[in-house]
Parts: sequence; C-alpha cells; structure tokens
Amino acid sequence: MRSENIRLLPLSAIALSVLLSACGGGGGSSSGDTKPSNAAPPLAAVSGPDNFLLFPNPQVQADGTKQTDTAAYANAYYQAIDPTNARDTLAKFKAFNGFDNGTGEQITVVFGDQKDLGYGRRMNARRNPDGTLAFFVENYLIKNNGAYAYSPLNLDAAIVRDMAWLVGVNAIEFSPGPNGGPSFPKFYNYKAGTFERATAVDLDGRGEKAMPGPCITCHGGRGDALTPADSTGRQRFNLVQNGVSLTRGDVQARLHAFEVDSFEFSTTRPGFSRAEQEAAIKTINKWILCSYPIVGTSTFPEDACRRQAGPSEWAGTAAPFIKAVYGGDGMPNATFADNYVPPDWAAAGQTTLYRNVVAPACRTCHLLRGTALQNDLDFMSYAKFQAYSDRIKAHIVDRGNMPLAKIVYDAFYSGTGPESVATFLQGAGFTARDSVGAALKPGRPIADPGPSRVVRQGATTLSASNSLYSNTYAWSLVSGPAGGATLTNTSAAQATFTATLDGTYVVQLITGNGTASSTPVQISVVVNNTLSPAPSAIRFADIKAILQSTQAGCTGSGCHSSGGAISAPVYYTEVDRNGDGVINATDDAWFYAEVRSRINFTDIAASPLLRKPSGNHHNGLLRPGFTESNTAPGQSARASYDTFLNWILNGAPQ
Repeated sequence: MRSENIRLLPLSAIALSVLLSACGGGGGSSSGDTKPSNAAPPLAAVSGPDNFLLFPNPQVQADGTKQTDTAAYANAYYQAIDPTNARDTLAKFKAFNGFDNGTGEQITVVFGDQKDLGYGRRMNARRNPDGTLAFFVENYLIKNNGAYAYSPLNLDAAIVRDMAWLVGVNAIEFSPGPNGGPSFPKFYNYKAGTFERATAVDLDGRGEKAMPGPCITCHGGRGDALTPADSTGRQRFNLVQNGVSLTRGDVQARLHAFEVDSFEFSTTRPGFSRAEQEAAIKTINKWILCSYPIVGTSTFPEDACRRQAGPSEWAGTAAPFIKAVYGGDGMPNATFADNYVPPDWAAAGQTTLYRNVVAPACRTCHLLRGTALQNDLDFMSYAKFQAYSDRIKAHIVDRGNMPLAKIVYDAFYSGTGPESVATFLQGAGFTARDSVGAALKPGRPIADPGPSRVVRQGATTLSASNSLYSNTYAWSLVSGPAGGATLTNTSAAQATFTATLDGTYVVQLITGNGTASSTPVQISVVVNNTLSPAPSAIRFADIKAILQSTQAGCTGSGCHSSGGAISAPVYYTEVDRNGDGVINATDDAWFYAEVRSRINFTDIAASPLLRKPSGNHHNGLLRPGFTESNTAPGQSARASYDTFLNWILNGAPQ
C-alpha cells in the first residue's frame, strides 16, 4: 500500500466509526540489603513517577538539571546526525528517504498500539535499493479528559486520518551517518500541524521530554553526557568508542520488531483487518531483521541482508525472537504468533515468569541492549535476569521507575507483575513482601542515607536526598567509640557527622511521609585520620591515575583503550577526544566529562563507575582495589572503590 497525503476528515467520520465498532465487535537496592522492621510498610497506590521515557541515569549536572532532558541535548543530537537540517521537516524527511519516488519498496499499515503508547498508528515503511530503511508514523489520540490511553477510537482516527486527533509524527531512519559508514537508527519527531522537527515531545501526557531520550530509552540506546563546549561554544554528542559507525549520534539504538499480537486491528473497515495487513507487517519485520548485525554465517535467506557484527557490539540478540514468531529459521509461517520463550528460560523451568513479567514488561526494551562481552542486560536467560535481582528490586519494588513507558507501567502494576516479581525476589533472598505477605509496591517511604564510607576526623555531611517518597527525616548515631562523634541536624535531609576519634560508627536513618515510616537503614562510617588523600581533596587527576594504573587494569587487553580487538564504549587512555589533532588540557576536560557521565547522582550505588570494576556485569572482571562486596570501608581490598566513592560524594570535582 502506498502512503497517502495527509487530509482532513470531519469529526462525523469518527462518530460513524464508533457505531461501526460497537456493531462489529504491554546496584543494590536503594535501601540496601537491610532487614525489614516489625511494622509492615504501607502499600501505597502506585501513581508512577514523572520519569517515564527518561533514562534512570539522566546525567544530573552540578546545577541539578537532568542533561538528557534539556534542549542542549536535543540540539547536539540533531547537529550530529543531521548537520545540514536535511530532515528538519516531515516533507524533507520523506524526500530525503525517497518516499513516493517510485523506486524501492513502500508499505503502509494501520493498527492500534494497545501495549506501548496507546495511539492509533498509521505506519509508513520504506526500504530503498541501497538497503537503507525509513519509517514515519502518524499518531492519533482521542483524549478522554486529557488522558493518554488506548481506545478503539484512536485506531479509527488513524484509519480515516482525522487531523483533529493527530498528536504528532514519529520517524526513524536506518542509514549511514553524515560521513558514511555502516547504517544506524536515527530518531525524529514532527509536530502536528506544522510538521516541523520537535526537539522535545510528550508521548504520554506527563510533559515534554527532550529528544532523543523518549525514543532511545526503549530502543536500546545509551544516554551518555554531552562533551564540554568546543571552540565554537557548541557541546557535542558523545562518541561511543566501541561502536561500528564511530559517528557521534550513533547511540547504539536498534529497531523494534512489530509485536503483532499486541496490536488491535479494525474488524469493520475493508483493508485494515489483521488478516489483510499480516503479510505487509511480516515484510516490515523482515526488513527490521536486516538491520540487526549477525555473528558468524547463516544459510537462511532472511539473514543474507545482515552485516557481520563488530567484535564489541550488540550481536543481534533480538533476531531469534523475530524468527521464532514466524516459525523459526526460514520464517516459514505467514502469521505472527508470539509463543516465544528463550531456550535457556525454558530449560531453567521459568517459562511462567518469562511470560508473565519479561515478555510483557521488559523484553521490548531489554532485548535490544548489551554488547558482545556485556550482554546480560538482554535477559535472554534466567541466569541473566537473576544477576540483576538487586536492580530489579530497586527499580520495581522501591523506586517504581520501571517499566519506562506509562501504559506498560500501569498494566504491570495493576496486574500480576508485582506478585510475580515478589515471588522471584523472595527466592533470591530479598525482602519483597510485607509482614502479612502482600507484595511490596513503590510509594512507601524508603530511607537512603547513602553508602557506607571511610572518612577523616572532622565534619562530614550525610545526605538523605536520594530517599524515596519521603519528606521527614530522623538520623541517629547507633554505635561507635564512646564520645568519639556527634550527629547534628538530625531531622533534616542533610545531617552533619563530626568525629574526633578514629573507629567504626553506625548511623541510622528513618524517613517518613505522613503517618508512614520507612524501614530503618544503617550505614557504617569508618573514621581513619590517616586516610590519604582526604575525601575533600580528591580530584579527577586521582581518579584518572587509578583508571590508567597497571594495578587497576582497566586499559589492559584493549578494553578501555584503542587498538584492542575488544573495546569498551569509553577510553581511559590519553586520546585525541575532540579531534583537533593534539592531546592537551581540552582532551582532559572531555575525558572528565565522559567519566562523570558514568556516575548516577540519583542512585549513587548504581553508578557504572562503581559497579563495573566491582565485578557487576563486567564480563566477570573484578578489578584490584574494588572488592566492595562484604568488605568494610577503609580496607585495602576496596581502597580504589573508597577513593571513587568519596570523590562522587563530594560532587566529583574536576
């Protein structure tokens, strides 16, 4: 089917469609691994955060702004992928990608997106003779009291193309970057009415968020920080060093498969039933498969269009899913049927957990994540899912910021999701139920006094700013050398711990909200007045020295350095980061920004800069000096970890 020119139909057409439809029938817990109190935490109604489609690490800057949600972020992205503004309007996007030019292949399908964003969607897809792909999707939404929710009316609006309900046009292009090279996905949104490119978009009624975050959060993309301003005053998008394209703006995102079983189709309008569009959707899914890299060789025709994966990149993990829903290798089945369970999940006897939790709430996003060496985030096996038990508790049971899309989130928390996750977490040794056995849900106060640490004598600020659903604070000094320390500002979010004697002190925090109180959380503060360097004196030079040291081994074997067969997304060696031909102080400033972007200031213990060298999801690599698990602060086995942690707690100064 050809894509059509946008036209306006009267509201009466929607009214008629209503009648026809009536007749016709998807780090550790922020509270640590503390034991629960005797009192059962309340189960609050889950309303959800205003953080949907925003990265869990939004790159909080020194002024408190979330960089991935700023106009500067969007502007840097489009400067990287479209420096000449060749796609800054929908008309230019269509022309650039060859829509309606008589060559290539072009398909239009219309369906109701019940699982994800709730729109009625008119999807226009194109494959050009050179193998590049492009999609633009008209999104229709009939709001009920301003709500963003799915209704069959949204599908009807998409079918008749009633512009009164068009809320915007999403577009994706799979093509080379401005300087050529391998193709990668690029994301655009165009405003309803003017069809000009938008730098921010509201996809769920919770407010506008800067592009490309609302797209790439669920397309497997990275949310790295921008570079410092260059000589022209412009910040640039991060360059992912282990990507194949080596192009700024290639965020390592991927294209989603069309999950046809989650769509609604018309039962009354000729040409728009599922049966009438099934073949076209299968063709689009085969095109999407072509965008996935492949490891090794394949004799199956659907794989002939796939390029070889680079040694460090994502290895096309989503390909088995696309194949399976059409009958496996060769894709022999004409219709989509989602009975997919990865073999490793089935072998572990966890088919039910996969179907009840992972398939509807996690798979769409997670299947597109990971690299060749660090692919555990794709959840393709039960063992990988288990390895993230602590973060599943943090995001699902405590923070309530997963799933990232609002409709998926609401379906998860209003259904059996919390119960299934609670059972899983209890089996993994975490507290996920209250005293009467009910699954805990986000919304209850959770105290977060920050991580245990080693400090010098004197005053140290303790912060509860990352506590959840809390507005009252009660700090107390539980134990330590008699008379060796005091705690002041004990009812404020920030308390002051002042020590005059070395030793180990235990500090407790309880937070509250109304009549509800959190489980008490305790941390150890180890005072060692010979600690060197002093926490307040640590600067980036100290961090860089550890990263580049032979002992830490971060740059060995070509991992965080150039020239190796396998490399990481960030280089810790001295390289020309800004591309001006010299390595100088400017490159060091850019290096600092890259390392700082690996800190999660909203959930410090989850920072990759702390978790990765500590052996968490790091291809099994535990670096010397980073043995944090079951090791008290101040011990030599975690000396480097303590340095990193104290630098972060001091704001990570340059």
